[in-house]
Amino acid sequence: MDDEARATGLDPVPDRDPRGPRRGRRSPYRHPRQDHHDGGGQGGLDVSGPTYAALDLGTNNCRLLVARATRDSFRVVDAFSRIIRLGEGITSSGLLSEAAILRAVDALRVCRAKMRNRGVTRSRLIATEACRSAGNGQEFLERIRNEVGIELEIVDRETEARLAATGCTPLVDPGAEGVILFDIGGGSSELVRLGRCSPTQHGPPHPAIDAWISMPIGVVTLAERHGGVTVSRESFEAMIAEVAVYVDRFAAEHGGTAGLHLLGTSGTVTTVAGVHLGLPRYDRSRVDGCWLDIAEVRTVTAGLLDASYEERVAEPCIGKERADLVLAGCAILEAMLQMWPCERLRVADRGLREGILATLMAEDGVYRSERRSGYWRR
Repeated sequence: MDDEARATGLDPVPDRDPRGPRRGRRSPYRHPRQDHHDGGGQGGLDVSGPTYAALDLGTNNCRLLVARATRDSFRVVDAFSRIIRLGEGITSSGLLSEAAILRAVDALRVCRAKMRNRGVTRSRLIATEACRSAGNGQEFLERIRNEVGIELEIVDRETEARLAATGCTPLVDPGAEGVILFDIGGGSSELVRLGRCSPTQHGPPHPAIDAWISMPIGVVTLAERHGGVTVSRESFEAMIAEVAVYVDRFAAEHGGTAGLHLLGTSGTVTTVAGVHLGLPRYDRSRVDGCWLDIAEVRTVTAGLLDASYEERVAEPCIGKERADLVLAGCAILEAMLQMWPCERLRVADRGLREGILATLMAEDGVYRSERRSGYWRR
């Protein structure tokens, strides 16, 4: 089974009790069932339409989604996710290391094979903070072009924030006045203040971005500066203080929380949700779209801070690959909770890749199309 595969698109998730029946499965995602009869309805899979791909090469992860459009959203037909730590050591050296590059090359070869096997006809393959900040970022892109045969695009921070917002808008509470959206990454973290999303006849709602900021701080950079394996309360508070400088500045210019809720998209918030739910293994269907009270978030953080590194490794929703990064993420999250005391946080296991897919499909006009006799018509 793939490292990651799922059958969901940008459909909004209904409110639900996150404490429902607990169940585990081999992977957080599953392939959709490929059926020739699927696709006859409005939400069905268009098996004859174009196939899209979205790739996000971040500081910590390499992630791919391959999808086809439905009338109102899209259906994922293949996916991949692997922790590669591309930005490991960049804080001190300013460069992507050879070991990290080799891990990226290996993961990107898997992605290239998946895109070829699925017959991808339209794609956007982006790289973010690690490649933006590395002195050898452009050389890395050239190497990927030569060794892997794909073209990566380094996007700026505004584009990254906009794509994350586009991917998450279906989870905005329609009754809220707006949202503080945050995306905690490996090398940077984005904050976006959204107003009421503009409704659309078909396709996901458009994000109404009132303000945004990209902080040059992520879980990898923060853990490398303050430590991740052993985290004392003093070092945890130091991490919060470092993040608070940026958060406070943004809140001073774009403050006020009346009628707002928080919306988080990142490995940090999905991990916190999984730990809170006591999942025996990560289950996206339980996490994506669930609501957490702020007290519940802080209870998880306190428990992880009291736990040893070995105990964090043993936590099913953390594991060895995240155990030295999770508290840095919790510190970034806590800095936001202290500034915006919203009562509710909605968790999104979606973001950049979904935003890329929605944007590509909107540009192609597929949400304005009508499916007749196996073809999309304008």
